[in-house]
Amino acid sequence: MFRSIFNPDNVVFRAINRFGQIWLLNMLWVLCSLPVFTIGASTTALIYACLKLRKEEGYVTQNFFHSFKENLKQSTILWLLYLAVGVLAGVALVFWNNTDIPGKELAWAATLLVLILYGVSLLYVFALQSRFYNTVRNTVKFSFLLAYRNLVETFLMALIAVAFVLINVFGVFLVNFISLNFGVAFVVYLLSAHYEKIFSIYIEKKEEPDIVTE
Repeated sequence: MFRSIFNPDNVVFRAINRFGQIWLLNMLWVLCSLPVFTIGASTTALIYACLKLRKEEGYVTQNFFHSFKENLKQSTILWLLYLAVGVLAGVALVFWNNTDIPGKELAWAATLLVLILYGVSLLYVFALQSRFYNTVRNTVKFSFLLAYRNLVETFLMALIAVAFVLINVFGVFLVNFISLNFGVAFVVYLLSAHYEKIFSIYIEKKEEPDIVTE
């Protein structure tokens, strides 16, 4: 009985080990994101490591830093691009919401639509960067294409992401503390199940000639 309880293959031990690996990845993501401009590279590395973790391939630290170094330049370009677009769209939304200019309702709705499309693309862009070799332009293009081709998966991922954001925005400090220490990697780990399902189509069948696998 005791042998089965303390067996490393015991479901409890495996769960504890998995949570420990996710926590470690979260800490690596936080530390590597501190310079701010490296958030794109650390997010790409986190997604890559979570995808590998699901398949139990390699070591989490090794996988994380392998992807971080390999994708540092292009992920940084993507991050700065998306940061600029997000800030501009956010400022525009606030502006149209607080102005009396005629036609502001239409402009506000158009800006909101841009932000929604921006969020949808953001769900995929760093995941694509983590798994496929491509140009910045094509990575952005395929982020929209995959979102459109996989509407159900996109909707489910959006629910997870939006729920995480809302919980942290309206939650107490303890929720923010847990998210900072564990939550980001846990959410990415959940999303990685959807990425794995979607990407497997292109990795196995190679339906998209512009996407180059590892």
